[in-house]
Amino acid sequence: MRPYVVALLVAFSAGEVIAQPAPTVAVPVGPAVPLEPAPVEPAAKEPTPWYDKIKIRGYTQFRYNRLPSFDSNPLLVNRQGDRTIGEGNGISIRRARLILFGDVHEHVSIYLQPDFASSIGDQGGVGILRDWYADLFLDKRKEFRFRVGQSKVPYGFENLQSSQNRLALDRNDALNSAVRDERDMGAYFYWSPPKFRERFKHLVDSGLKGSGDYGIVGVGVYNGQTANQPALSDSLHVIGRVSVPFKLCEQFIEIGGGGYYGRYNVTVTDREDLDYVLADEDGDLTDARAFGTVVVYPQPIGFIAEYTFGRGPMQGRETPANISSRWLHGGYAQVMLKLDDVLGMVAVIPFARGTYYDGGKKFFVNAPRYLVKELELGVELQIVKALEVVLAYDITSRTSDSFPYEQQAGQITRVQVQVNY
Repeated sequence: MRPYVVALLVAFSAGEVIAQPAPTVAVPVGPAVPLEPAPVEPAAKEPTPWYDKIKIRGYTQFRYNRLPSFDSNPLLVNRQGDRTIGEGNGISIRRARLILFGDVHEHVSIYLQPDFASSIGDQGGVGILRDWYADLFLDKRKEFRFRVGQSKVPYGFENLQSSQNRLALDRNDALNSAVRDERDMGAYFYWSPPKFRERFKHLVDSGLKGSGDYGIVGVGVYNGQTANQPALSDSLHVIGRVSVPFKLCEQFIEIGGGGYYGRYNVTVTDREDLDYVLADEDGDLTDARAFGTVVVYPQPIGFIAEYTFGRGPMQGRETPANISSRWLHGGYAQVMLKLDDVLGMVAVIPFARGTYYDGGKKFFVNAPRYLVKELELGVELQIVKALEVVLAYDITSRTSDSFPYEQQAGQITRVQVQVNY
């Protein structure tokens, strides 16, 4: 056979073999199994910058104390309270506060408050430090905390109540004579369970004139020479306070009390006709007081009463040149009526407060002795949240702040405009 014929036959046979289909094999098929996507790691949360944790608020009070009254007395002054009372004063800025506060950590918060309406000598409008402290929380519920820095000393109720919320234009002489400007450098421990933290906050935010959260129990130590003053005494003041707000038939009531003990260093300056003598040569005199507080919050009728007694540095009544630790006592009582939504305003709160104090002012030179009797009648008009106006009439008898510390009596008609921001 020819070779090319053999090749053709071989190729044809191979094509048949290739064209034959492969045998079919049955493969068992089960239910479809979905493919799971690969897990995706969540994106790391960016930490909040510190400057986004800081908040700003504040208030300013404009005051005028020389409206017409029935019995004015230009010699009636009050250096412990409003220094623009008396002759030679016009419209003033009583307070100009700018507050920075916030949680800079889960367990740390800060509070910074300067005042730009203080006076040094004859110069007004001076910026000065009021508060500069940190709260150090020991637990996530913020029930237990330490407060370190310059802050309010936990003595009394009205001393702790912000001037932004207080009805009377000045704090009472009796409890305020314990701590000038209400503040000092110190370290305090506060216990405030979450239920009470919320209650303290509500009593302020609701307009019921609360004092803020200083714990239901507070204990601590502080220098004792009052705010922005050097610690002249080698010993610290020790203080304790208990104050419990509770509900009785939907009425909020708060009852508290406490006291402190320390040694206060008196500043003495002799006069040409009088040489002062200290009972203790180093100037450290016993400074110890106790107080009690009852608050019935205005719903709509309210009542506050506080009383203090103890021993503190002061001149003798019959022997003014002799400065020693003597008995003191005094207090105040206030009634108020909170009327909401009056004439389109947020609230109208008429009030009356009577004050009595017989004791020394240890933070003034030579610790003069004071007798204060005062009745203040007033009304607060909360026009909008950002604007309040207070009208007050004071009937006062108080010892003069100037030598020879004579008793002065008179009446004062006052107005205050407060802007909240």
